[in-house]
This record gives sequence, structure tokens and C-alpha cells, in this order.
Amino acid sequence: MSRLIAILMGLIFASSSMAAGPVAPKELKDLYFGEALYYAMQGDWFDSIARLDAELQQHHGLDEPERDTLYHHINHAEFAVGDFELAYRMHYRAGRAITRVIEGNVEETVRNEAIFRLARIYFQKDQPLNALHAVERIRGAVPQKIRDDLAFLRAQILMANGRFTEAARILKDLQGAKSLQGFSAYNLGIVMVFDGQEREGREYLDRAGLISSSDAATMAIKDKANLVLGTKLLEERNTLSAKQILDRVRLNGPFSNRALLGSGWADAFEENFERALVPWSILVGREVTDPAVQEAMLAVPYAYGKLNVHSKAALMYGDALQKFIAEIDKLGASIKSIREGKFLKALVREELKQDTNWVVKLRELPETPETFYLLDLMASHDFQESLKNYLDLEQLRKKLEIWERDLDAYEEIIEQRRAYYQPLLPAIDREFRLLDAQMRLRLEQRDRIEERLQDMLVAPRPDYLANAAERIFSERLTYLEEKLTTGGAAMPEEIGARIRRLRGVLHWNIFTEYDHRFTEAHKNLHDLNHAIDLLKKQYGAFVRTRQAATQSYEGYEDGIHRQRILIGAAGEKVETLMARQGHMLETMAVNELSRRRDRLDEFQVKARFALADSYDRATRTQTQKRVGQ
Repeated sequence: MSRLIAILMGLIFASSSMAAGPVAPKELKDLYFGEALYYAMQGDWFDSIARLDAELQQHHGLDEPERDTLYHHINHAEFAVGDFELAYRMHYRAGRAITRVIEGNVEETVRNEAIFRLARIYFQKDQPLNALHAVERIRGAVPQKIRDDLAFLRAQILMANGRFTEAARILKDLQGAKSLQGFSAYNLGIVMVFDGQEREGREYLDRAGLISSSDAATMAIKDKANLVLGTKLLEERNTLSAKQILDRVRLNGPFSNRALLGSGWADAFEENFERALVPWSILVGREVTDPAVQEAMLAVPYAYGKLNVHSKAALMYGDALQKFIAEIDKLGASIKSIREGKFLKALVREELKQDTNWVVKLRELPETPETFYLLDLMASHDFQESLKNYLDLEQLRKKLEIWERDLDAYEEIIEQRRAYYQPLLPAIDREFRLLDAQMRLRLEQRDRIEERLQDMLVAPRPDYLANAAERIFSERLTYLEEKLTTGGAAMPEEIGARIRRLRGVLHWNIFTEYDHRFTEAHKNLHDLNHAIDLLKKQYGAFVRTRQAATQSYEGYEDGIHRQRILIGAAGEKVETLMARQGHMLETMAVNELSRRRDRLDEFQVKARFALADSYDRATRTQTQKRVGQ
């Protein structure tokens, strides 16, 4: 019965509602969000989370976030970061991000979708009670796209909490959902079996085993339903019905070996060993590492013994014994290989990750014989989660190495900039100081001119607007006056009159043209201000360029040093975690191989006794034939 319970529980929570890949908005308005989605679509969750986290942090730090292009996708982005973190198994961070959306001021449908995702996180973390509390918070309208998935998740959560009757009611309503074809019927059958409704449960399992589909997952659940129902009937010795159900399982499906083994035992229980040999003979030709194949290797000679073909039974027992011994040796070598670290090295081989069947491809590596016996273990949830953690740690370790090399590259770039700019800057600075002094002088002169013009609006001063020729002429007249009156001599009247007449003409011109000259002075000052503005822009551009040149190689030492310390500390932590996680994986693998080796030891002992018994029976039969002749 324990074997049946294990089979029943194998896919009790199988679901077709796993998180789909990231969905891009119809109209993308933020390129950085698009970049994060691009990395997510490649399955590069680390880079997608890092980029989207940075974008969200920048967005929330803005004074006017509505002006940011991410504002158009903010709800989508908040959901996406939670989905990315969930895909990267950062369940705590994912739950926190989605909780912020739930508690925010959002539409009812948006909140319900967020609660659905949060409940799914709890369920995947094996926290069914928290998942139940979360899903019970859903009220009102639910988006059409998740209605079936939400109902199925609710049923799974109720099943996990032992509330089978309520789960059954939900699953009955989902029987027509095409996206859950097979899964809803299978789970409903299991629920009813556990709820004591044996007959109804078998009917739904039988219905799941008769569905028609080309989808691989649906066909797998169909085979699983037939295997579960057939195994249950076989344990109840309802052999005819059991064989009929087990024969539905595809010969190339993932459950075909166990179905063939059960089909053979159904015939054997009816003492129809000739028919039992048909599925068992097919089975013994398959991969010898499969437990069902190993059991069939004993079952086939057992059937021949029952048919009194003891000589062939002895030969087949002998052949099985040799294979068991070889497999036991292989398991011993595998355990030794794991303890030497070869298994972990094989797991992180990059070329394998390019193939979706990379776990199976491990079997083709001659240096990793242990993987022949680990496919079942490697397909288990616990091992897969541990393996993913180990591979993520390996990815982080490689990224830390890349970042360390990037810091070396940055330092080299900085040194090259310093070597280029430092010889040039002293000469540039000397020229700049001369130019700066001249510029300041000219700016002071311009300020004085502007100040005078402003004062002339109140107190006109025509003499300030004399041109250069007029100033020279005035200076010459003054010089003549001083020359003629040297030593206290009186200036001749005729010459004095002429000088006064010339000075009067000069003043006449200056005063009569004052308004025109004043207007021209303002126009020239305006043009001068425009030229000064251009000069200031050039000056500012030069200062910024000068600062940029210096800042391109100065002030980075402390930052790089801090980053080196952080990267080094992170690297040490990753190395420690990888050692622990790797040891856990190796322990799980060694325990699995040891269990398989113990089982083969039992088979070996049985094969030895059966071989001796078959040999004795064959010898007695031959002796009786000789005596009879």
C-alpha cells in the first residue's frame, strides 16, 4: 500500500498554471524596462532583476515620477519584478514586491491578480496555510486570464490543507477548462480517493486516463492517471481491470517502464506467465539502471521457471546476476566519483546548458557514471531546488570574477587617461590663467561702461560720448593752451579766440549728436553683451571640459577599493555557500546511489539463490529425461 500512496502523491499537486514567461506591453515607452524584459525572456533572471530594480529605485526617487517614461508601465513593472524574483527563487523579495502592490491604491482586478501571485508564491514555498490565508483575501472581480488558474490554485491549496471536499467542488467546476485538461480530472480523482469517495475517484482517474491530446504535459498526466489507477487495482488483485488500465500507458512515455512491469504482474497473478513474458521481455531490453527494468530482469526468469523452462531461467538468472554485479561496481565507482567532485563539475558545464535535456545529456559524459542512476533524483523537487541554488551560486561566482576583471580594466583606463592628460594640463592652465585675467579686465571695463550709461539716463554727460578723434583734438587744444601760457605768459588774444572757437565747434558737435550717440552706445553695449554671453559659454565649456579631464582619472581610487572589498567579501560568501550546497547535493546523490546499491545487493542475493534453484531443477529435469530414455 505504501507504494500506491507514493504514486498517488507523485503528481497530486501537478499544475499547468505555472508562471508563464514575461509579457511585454503592447506599446513600450521605457527602454530600460524593455531591456529588463529582454533579459527575462532569455531566462537571465539575475540581470533582469538588477536592471529593473535600479529602474524602479530611480523612478520612486523622482520628485515628479509622472514625467518618467516608466510611469506608463509602473504597475506592470511592479508585477514583473516580483515575477522575476519568483523565477529566480527570491521568494521573500517577490512576496514583498507584490505585497506593495496589494496594499497600494490600485484597481480591484490588479489587487486580486497580485494576491493570486502571492498565494502561488506561498504554495510553491510549501506554505499551504499562508497560501490559504492569501487566497481568501480575493474579493470581487478577477481578470479573465487567470480565473481558471486561480480556481485550480485554490483547489490545490485546499488539498494541501486537507480540505478535500471543498477542493472537489472547485475541481468539478473546472472539468471543462481546456487549459487544465487532464490535470483537473486527475486531481479530482485523487481528492475523492483521499476523501473516501473511492468509486467516484476511480471514475475521474479513468476519465483522465482516456483523454485525447497532443500536448506532452497532458499526455504525461494521462499516463500517470492510468498508472495510479492500474497500480491500485493491481494491489487489490483486480488483475483483469488492472492490466486493461495499465496497457493504456504509452510505451514511449515517462511511466511506461512501471506500467509494463505492472502489466506483467497482472498476468502473473493470473498464472498466465506466457502473457506476462510479453511486457517483461520488452522491459528487460531497456536501460538497466531503471528500477523497473532491474525487477523485470528477475521477473522474466521467474516466469520461465514457472513454465518449467528451468534451463533458460538459469541462464537468465546468471545473466541478471552478472549485470547486477556490474551495476553494483558502477555504483561504487559513481559514489567515489561524486566524492572526488566530478559530479559537481559536470553539473556546471556550459555546453550542457544549451540543451533543454541537459540532465539526460549528462549520461553521455564518460567521466560522470553516477548520472545513470540519478535521473529520478535529479527530477525531484528537492534536488532541483538545491541544484538551481548551486547553479545560481556558480553564476554569481563567475559574475564576481567578471566584475573583478572589470575593475582591473577600469584602473587601466584611468591610468591611460592620467598619462594622456597630465602632461597637457600645465601648459593649458598657464594659457588659461592669462586668458582668464584678460577676460576679467574686459568684463570690469564693460561693467563700468554699463554703469556710466545708466547714470547718464539721470544726469546726461555728452563728454562721455566723444569719439576718439574728438578726444585727441580736445587734448591737442589743451596742450596748446598749456604751451602758450607757460611761465605765466598771457595768451595772445587772436590765438585764444581761435582756440575757443575750435573748442566751441567740438562741444557743439558733441552736444548736438548726444541723443544719437547715446542710442548707438546702447546698441553697441547690447552687441557687446551678446558677445560676452558667448564668451561666458565658451569659458564655462572650457571649465567643464577641464574638470571632466581631471575627473576622468581622479577620485576613483577609493570607490574602486571599496568595490574590491565588497566583491571579495561576496566572493568568500559565495564560495562558502557553494561548498555547503555542493556538499548537500553530493550527499543527496550518494544517499540515492547507496539506496540503489543496497537494492541491487538484495537482487543479487535473490538472483544467486534463484540461479542455484533453477540450475538444480534443470539438472533434475535432464537426469529424469536420461533415466526415462
